[in-house]
Amino acid sequence: MKKAILAPVLAATCVLAAYAVAQAPQAAAQQGPQLSQEEYTAYNAVITATDPAAKATAAEAFLTKYPQSTVKSTVLEQLLAAYAQANNAPKALDAADRLLQVDPNNIRALALETSLLKTQGDNAPVTDTAAKQAAYDKAADAASRGLKATKPAAVSDTDWAAIQKQVTPYFYSAIGIDALTKKDSAGAIAAYTSELKAVDPAQTTQPGPFLQDTFFLGQAYYTATPPDYLNCTYFTTRTAMLAPDQFKSQFQPLATYCYKKFHGGEDGYDAVKTTAQANLFPPDTFAASVKPAPTPADQATTVYEADKKDDPGLAKAALADREFVMSYGTQEQGDAEFAAIKDKEVKVEGKVVSIADTTLTLAVSDDAKQANPATADFSITLKEAPKTPPTVGAELAVVATFASYTQKPLMITMTGGEISEKAKTPAKTTTTHRSTTRR
Repeated sequence: MKKAILAPVLAATCVLAAYAVAQAPQAAAQQGPQLSQEEYTAYNAVITATDPAAKATAAEAFLTKYPQSTVKSTVLEQLLAAYAQANNAPKALDAADRLLQVDPNNIRALALETSLLKTQGDNAPVTDTAAKQAAYDKAADAASRGLKATKPAAVSDTDWAAIQKQVTPYFYSAIGIDALTKKDSAGAIAAYTSELKAVDPAQTTQPGPFLQDTFFLGQAYYTATPPDYLNCTYFTTRTAMLAPDQFKSQFQPLATYCYKKFHGGEDGYDAVKTTAQANLFPPDTFAASVKPAPTPADQATTVYEADKKDDPGLAKAALADREFVMSYGTQEQGDAEFAAIKDKEVKVEGKVVSIADTTLTLAVSDDAKQANPATADFSITLKEAPKTPPTVGAELAVVATFASYTQKPLMITMTGGEISEKAKTPAKTTTTHRSTTRR
């Protein structure tokens, strides 16, 4: 996973701090008469303090002296706000924990705790996966509770809607990164999609957490089973187009890769860039505008039809073409290609996969050779066992007669084989046989 490099801003923290301060006078007016004069004076010192350090000191003193006060949760909110304004993350997290012990439904504490714990996960060393995941798990738990939080009776509908609008995207962001690091692609896609739907699209066009999470959404589509290359293309391309120039190169490779995997080449990609840059989510017409790459079966049909056009009897088709059609075409197409060479003697060259007495197996096609380890696609019965058996991995030429074949997996059987050339060390060059990746 790429490291977040778009300078995520904990805007929720700042808003929460300001919101807690704004609510304090109302809370004081409502709860002041229930307090003794001494307790009210101490309480008033907390809510009227404007300096974060002074507010924190007054709040801690109040909580020490009046641990069971009826305004304890309000004072803890003030303490939370003070530490948040002072950018004291450890103290703010501790204050949030304390507040949630007395008010488990406090959305402000849940949002701040979500942000701080997610930041812990972001900043944990890449090598310390346990610490990173533990922080993300805790952040996601707080976020899930925050999404379920209900409006307190003392909070107006307008204020509640405002705080929900501000914190909801951050809740989904925490759930998304937790799912992504646990390889829960479906969970990550759902969370990141909900996050981006909850923000003004304009906020996703600037460097920050929402543009970063746009990339993570694309990454979640890429790691899905099976990969969704088209949606991966869209969201990673949008990130690459909108990211600062110095960061574009970190996002573009995955975007290009996913596009080529889906489409088969880079043609038409400029239109994708234009659409993705202008729209947060793919327009309804997007999927139809990008033609998927032909499947191996489609390619096999194309090869077969080309072979038939060149020679209706298929006698002149290249061996690589025959193998490709026999591997990926229909049974009828494969049978037609093989019928044209059955009982014919030819020389084939390939990499030795195994040798046992008179049974020799070779990897002849590019796909068979490039597999790790090499996979046999030819089984040849030799006229006699070689006095010095060739070594596995050596290149070999054999003259033999085509006898039969099976399609999936492809195995061509030959008989009457004679080794035409001595084994040699495999050349460090690309073979000339057809590969499905070139189709």
